[in-house]
Amino acid sequence: MTNSATPPLRAATVPVTPLQQNCTLLWCTATMRGAFVDPGGDLPKLRAAMAHHGVTIEKIILTHGHIDHCGEAGVLAKELGVPIEGPHEADRFWIARLADDGRAYGINGVVFEPDRWLVEGDRVTVGNLVLDVYHCPGHTPGHVVFHHAPSKLALVGDVLFQGSIGRTDFPMGNHQDLLDAIVAKLWPLGDDTSFVPGHGPMSNFGHERRHNPFVGDAALAA
Repeated sequence: MTNSATPPLRAATVPVTPLQQNCTLLWCTATMRGAFVDPGGDLPKLRAAMAHHGVTIEKIILTHGHIDHCGEAGVLAKELGVPIEGPHEADRFWIARLADDGRAYGINGVVFEPDRWLVEGDRVTVGNLVLDVYHCPGHTPGHVVFHHAPSKLALVGDVLFQGSIGRTDFPMGNHQDLLDAIVAKLWPLGDDTSFVPGHGPMSNFGHERRHNPFVGDAALAA
């Protein structure tokens, strides 16, 4: 039974693959139904986290198509019998090359077809939770961000990091698109919004606006 002191959303971060990608297990505390966000690999660790927290996984959601974020998403979805939602279809290019990229990085990469491609303005449900979808290209063309407004929490993949931003030197990357997405899509969500990045520690948008050397207010005004 959820009481007023229990937040509607809980999340646990599980770093996976040699690239230490932040896979997030998030769940609805009212239903104990959850989702894995970007399960790139190390599936035994993810199964253990699911069991530890007593969460029933109902779907997998993906921010983008890079190997460390979705290399084994299709494997896990098939094993659990759940759908995959995301990313935006512009990342079909990246998902199609997962096997080749996996060999290059020493990560198991299995090509899959999401059950639902996402676009700007879509919503994704997890239990009773509703996540808003923002299309934030630049790191990859089909990158999306998930935001749970009541919790002031965003899952931003490789768009933004504590003190840094996503790389744009990969095929189909675009530096200006990335900057535009951060300023136009993320900053309006509020300085008090915390975010889970694809790698490294959490931060919040206010801190990054004050201190981020790439996309902070002072950097962009220079």
